[in-house]
Amino acid sequence: MLDVASIRNDFPILQRQVYGRQLVYLDNAATTQKPMCVLQAMQDEYLNQNANVHRGVHYLSQRATELHEQARDTVQHFLGAAHREEIVFTRGTTEAINLVAATFCESQMKAGDEVIVTEMEHHSDIVPWQLAERRHGIRVRLWPISDDGQLATGLEQLLTPRTRLVCVTHVSNVLGTVNPVADIVATAHAHGVPVLVDAAQSAPHIRIDVQQMGCDFLCLSGHKMYGPTGIGVLYGKQEWLDRLPPYQGGGEMIERVSFTRGTTFEQPPLRFEAGTPDYIATHGLATAIRYMEQTGMEAIAAHEHELTQYAVRQLSLIDGMRLFGPDGTATETDGPNRQQTAHTGVLSFLVADIHPLDMGTLLDRLGIAVRTGHHCAQPLMERLGISGTVRASLAMYNTREEIDTLCDAIRRVQKMF
Repeated sequence: MLDVASIRNDFPILQRQVYGRQLVYLDNAATTQKPMCVLQAMQDEYLNQNANVHRGVHYLSQRATELHEQARDTVQHFLGAAHREEIVFTRGTTEAINLVAATFCESQMKAGDEVIVTEMEHHSDIVPWQLAERRHGIRVRLWPISDDGQLATGLEQLLTPRTRLVCVTHVSNVLGTVNPVADIVATAHAHGVPVLVDAAQSAPHIRIDVQQMGCDFLCLSGHKMYGPTGIGVLYGKQEWLDRLPPYQGGGEMIERVSFTRGTTFEQPPLRFEAGTPDYIATHGLATAIRYMEQTGMEAIAAHEHELTQYAVRQLSLIDGMRLFGPDGTATETDGPNRQQTAHTGVLSFLVADIHPLDMGTLLDRLGIAVRTGHHCAQPLMERLGISGTVRASLAMYNTREEIDTLCDAIRRVQKMF
């Protein structure tokens, strides 16, 4: 059980008022708020230990380097990676996927080869592959979904001799659907096909073990898991990272540069980390991960599972309510990747004929922060036959009382129309 009241005290912004009302922050799928320990850790490094990493022999540089590389160890442990060299720091999930798309297509694919992406992917796991389609002549194939927000067909039906990669989101940022990634990986691997997992929406909510999951690549963003913006992670199996060429050129990623003898490159992960990294943000990310682990990932998952189910029940009582995605009923599997729910943390809805922008704007005036629009998932919206939704998304610090406040506010908005 979480002591949610104590947790909320760690997030000062949750105490503020908006338009004279107590803030109810339900936009966590876009970004989470940051606990004081993360803010203090970053401030302390700027004030007392700020220096460029990997390049200096002086004390401050050595200390900053230690913190930066300790952050890599923290991420390795958090994801259950076999080797610390499998952790590449990026600016976020988007850059991590672009890194794979650019280097994988350059070195592992040729014209006519195929990448499978699901219909529920975020734009960051669609557009990079479409760009590669234009540049390299590869083919992007769609894995469709059903009306209730689940993958509609078995992967076996989509795989062909030209399939080179399968890309799947762990948790949909629109529907909250939790995809069975371990099963997907097993099927793909049986055909010799690697798998990339977008874990931006699962890392804050579900314990991840990449070795148990078996995926070849996994991407996440720090700002969605109580860490700073501008920092993310690409996990790649060592055997795959060793095969991929550099993504960007510059300092840090080189072994030797010469006009006459040619340039050679570092081994992963430094090969993919050109330039000065955001070492302050890596320290902040590591602090956020430790905060989550000290709170307890299982306790966080259980709290959010219960809160999701409560929210589904309460929202369903509102006249004209249309919820999108699974209904929140529990599904259980064995192992460390046990899915807590078929639907976690994300509640996308429309109410009668009220436009989502109108609903979101009026909820904001009542102190409630939600997201409206297509949520960077326009192909999914097209599949659902709508232009957008209102999205309320949950975190460890949200409460039943906030769900009640949301439902009361929706009913109040209804009366305005």
